[in-house]
Amino acid sequence: MGKAVIKRKPAEERKAEIVQATIRLAADIGPDRLTTDRLAQEVGISQAAIFRHFPTKSHIWEAVGKNICELLGALPSNNSSSKNRSAQLKSMVIGQLKFIARTPAVPAILFSRELHAENETLRLFFVTMMGQRHAKLSKILSAGKDQGEFCASLDCDNGAFLILSLIQGLAMRWSLNGRSFDLAAEGEVLLSLMMKSFAPD
Repeated sequence: MGKAVIKRKPAEERKAEIVQATIRLAADIGPDRLTTDRLAQEVGISQAAIFRHFPTKSHIWEAVGKNICELLGALPSNNSSSKNRSAQLKSMVIGQLKFIARTPAVPAILFSRELHAENETLRLFFVTMMGQRHAKLSKILSAGKDQGEFCASLDCDNGAFLILSLIQGLAMRWSLNGRSFDLAAEGEVLLSLMMKSFAPD
């Protein structure tokens, strides 16, 4: 019998496969422990084949960052069918928390100081992503303030930062606790408490 012929996948398909494997392993073993050898085993190709698609490990992480940012950016920014700004904020925050729960590598990558120190491009991906989320949150708060739904003295930019801090802090606690609680449900409780401080006097 002749040797089995291994079908070579198109380059873009293989690159996408490597990116998804990187995200899985970042969640399972942590981004700082991930090696290209372990990644090659996960994908089922040689380490040399990894580097044919990505010149360096940093390029892999940049592709991962871009993929995560694109997925997060594709989430509905708010419940556009509702003019209730609190409902829009809740929809946006819970949507992001559900995304993190589905993609547990996100907090591991976001909070990896070593990874960010080594890869400025990746760090800037996430800085840009958070800036975009902040702008959307601030816009919703501003619209609610104009409609009298939120306190007239509310600083919308700082309010948006406060909501982002809730998401990031909760994601870190969830990750450190072994993902042992319902991230979205806990977020809904904490967001409800926060929203009381935004209510009109």
